[in-house]
Amino acid sequence: MAAGEDSGSVTLRVRMSAHDAHYGGGLVDGARVLALFGDVATELLIRNDGDEGLFAAYESVEFLQPVRAGDFIEASGRIVRIGNRSRTIEFEARKTIAARPDRSPSAAEVLQPPVVVCRARGTCVVP
Repeated sequence: MAAGEDSGSVTLRVRMSAHDAHYGGGLVDGARVLALFGDVATELLIRNDGDEGLFAAYESVEFLQPVRAGDFIEASGRIVRIGNRSRTIEFEARKTIAARPDRSPSAAEVLQPPVVVCRARGTCVVP
C-alpha cells in the first residue's frame, strides 16, 4: 500500500443457521462472530498486503446483544494502524435482520437501524 492510500474496509454478510446455534433458544456462540471477524481480517490483509497474514491477538472484545439462529449479521472491519509487520483492525458486527420465531417459524424483521451485537479490536501480523 502506498503512503496515504486508504486500505478501505471490508464487510461480510451472513445468515446464522440452526447449525450455528450453540445454546438453548437458538442462541449463537460469540465465537461464531469472532470467526467472522477473522474472515474480515483475512480479506483486509490480502487487499492491503497481498498476504492473508496471521491473527496475533484481540485487544478488546465486547458482546453487546444476543445473536440467534435465523439472524442476518453484517461483520465489518477496517485497518486503523499500520506498523512494520503489524496491522491493528477495528471490527463491528451488526444484526440487520432478526428472526421472529415468536410470530411464525419463518418470520423475520428488518432492523432499522441495524443493532450492534459485537465490537472488537485486534492485531494481525504479515510477513
